[in-house]
Amino acid sequence: MYRLTTLEETVRIPPDMFGEERKDAVAKILRHTHEGLWDKDMGFKLIVTDIHEVGKGRVIPGDGASYHNASFDIVTYLPMLHEVVEGEVAEVLEFGAFVRIGPVDGLVHVSQVTNDFISFDKKNKVLQAKETKRTLKEGDRVRARIVTVSLKKDNVKIGLTLRQPGLGKLEWIVEDRQKKEGKEEPKKQEKERKGPKKGEKE
Repeated sequence: MYRLTTLEETVRIPPDMFGEERKDAVAKILRHTHEGLWDKDMGFKLIVTDIHEVGKGRVIPGDGASYHNASFDIVTYLPMLHEVVEGEVAEVLEFGAFVRIGPVDGLVHVSQVTNDFISFDKKNKVLQAKETKRTLKEGDRVRARIVTVSLKKDNVKIGLTLRQPGLGKLEWIVEDRQKKEGKEEPKKQEKERKGPKKGEKE
């Protein structure tokens, strides 16, 4: 889940940045110290956006820098259990496929691709279902559900499934919907041909 959060922090501006606008200097420092890093509580810290306020500087004896209290907005991404996500297959291996969902990859184990038996084509790096002949390869777009999230101090591991209704390769989802609608339509037409039952109005 993506979030926009407002944080407050004391920022150290070194002497070599004193010639810059104070807010610009603080923005550069915050982007360098936050963007692209993982935080166990906040998730992936993606981008520092607005700098709301930068307080007056304080000087600590023996340190030529100035210290300023600042408030700023940051966009973060923290994967949530049961969250439905869309992404692109980044890599296919014998044990499953890695799907890129925003700033992180999640693993779809072979047992979670379909209800069908899955085989791995090592030469072409493709997972293929035995009965339906459906394939999953690098570059395919999929819709998945997060089923496991293992948060660690400096990283996260995400498990995904494609097996539930409405999930899977985007082409599969369209095919399944069309197939379902195609089955329901003849039943409706058959009822119309028979006409209303006794006691029913035309």
